[in-house]
Amino acid sequence: MFRGRRLLGGLRPLLAAASPSASPVEPRRPFRTGEPRLYDPVKDLEKGVIDAYKKMKDFLPGSSWHPGHVTEGLPPDHADVVIVGGGVIGWSIAFWLKMKEPQRNAYRVVVVEKDLKYSKASTVLSVGGIRQQYSIPENIKMCQFSANFLRTINQYLGVVTQPPIDIQFNPSGYLFLASEDGAALLEENVGIQRREGAEISLLSPAQLKKKYPWLNTEGVALASIGLENEGWFDPWTLLNAFRNKAISLGVYQSCGEVKSFDLYTEELRTHDGDRINFSRIKGVNVQMPDSIESTKIECGFVVNAAGAWSSSVAEMAGIGTGPPHSMLGIRLPVEPKKRYVYVWHCPDGPGLECPLLIDTTGAYFRREGVGGNYLGGLSPTEEEEPDIQDLEVDHEFFQDKVWPKLAHRVPNFQSLKVKSSWAGYYDYNIFDQSPVIGVHPLVENLYFATGFSGHGLQQSPAVGQALAELIIDGKFKAIDLSIFSFNRFFKGNKAVERNII
Repeated sequence: MFRGRRLLGGLRPLLAAASPSASPVEPRRPFRTGEPRLYDPVKDLEKGVIDAYKKMKDFLPGSSWHPGHVTEGLPPDHADVVIVGGGVIGWSIAFWLKMKEPQRNAYRVVVVEKDLKYSKASTVLSVGGIRQQYSIPENIKMCQFSANFLRTINQYLGVVTQPPIDIQFNPSGYLFLASEDGAALLEENVGIQRREGAEISLLSPAQLKKKYPWLNTEGVALASIGLENEGWFDPWTLLNAFRNKAISLGVYQSCGEVKSFDLYTEELRTHDGDRINFSRIKGVNVQMPDSIESTKIECGFVVNAAGAWSSSVAEMAGIGTGPPHSMLGIRLPVEPKKRYVYVWHCPDGPGLECPLLIDTTGAYFRREGVGGNYLGGLSPTEEEEPDIQDLEVDHEFFQDKVWPKLAHRVPNFQSLKVKSSWAGYYDYNIFDQSPVIGVHPLVENLYFATGFSGHGLQQSPAVGQALAELIIDGKFKAIDLSIFSFNRFFKGNKAVERNII
């Protein structure tokens, strides 16, 4: 009987009773794509229903009657792990779970995503940067791992039936500029980065001007440039690579929206007589798209990787709905924040040596291709935060807030032409701008991978591995990410990242 103890052992025993027909299979070979399944009961059931409908229509010639709508792609009725959110974080977790299988098909993993076109997904709407210039060692370590992962991506995510993956990595580095007031902090951050093995160089204004003659160094006291493992890559390619590989390894993809959880709750008493409710998610209820149909997935573990909307998913498990000052009364402090990205053309702008530059004002830009195109933006102040109800772009924000800062720093940007723009969501952690990674203390099988505040894409390979370790092995192994646990919200221990763009 469940007594509020965390079940952190292997996944296989958890649902063995739910899969009495499962038979042993041959051990999985590393980095090999999956062989086609000979039998898929869900698809066979769907096909049987559709065939039955066709036969019924044959008895009614000339009739357009149809007995109902059949939703394709229904998820299985049970799974070891259900991942809510099919962005790059969710698919990375799915991939790493399958990579840790003791044998092929040992774990049944389902990824539920409501928008398979990814029209509003943070992953594909990001600028695709990766850097080591952080102030928290764990963030540095995650991005170092991710950089090595991207360098050897085909060893991890290559599928033999598909062309090699070209992540389109541009290793031009990040260039941080600091004013007189920010120079000491920049130098302190670089010291942390170097202790973690990052190759970061400090530059004086004179050195900056020599290296980047197109740069106006007025108001710059110090700068830092990443010499390796920094730059940008194609977000869509990484997302698809994780998804394709995970599916080839047997992960189920379900298009639908998670609407609720079925919970089992048990009340326990502390030594002081206080009552504490421990819960466990038994089932995930998924609404199928464009249909009245819904389905339940009985599960062993749930991962909340719903990005900007992960707080709503957490509330389905009662998180944030309890009495004030109690653990269940603490909500997941992740909110959607809308950010604009603008693309402009400037034929006389910086050349191929142009890094991703972060100005003293917070404005940033990078080169986009080789045709004199650039993209960039600026995070608004708290008073300027835009409405999150849609992804409409405020073009006046560029004219009034972004362009003056860019034109001051790069005089040639005084003459440019905006070509396009878009908006995307940050899954912004309003508590300390750092991610939430780990299990909830009272909902013992609910894990978080959210709140990255704009850095989820570049940290996704490391986060996926860390969550898979925590679920299967019961602890972090490669990188200890305990600093990002949910418990810090109750204790008030902030993990403040000072280098947020």
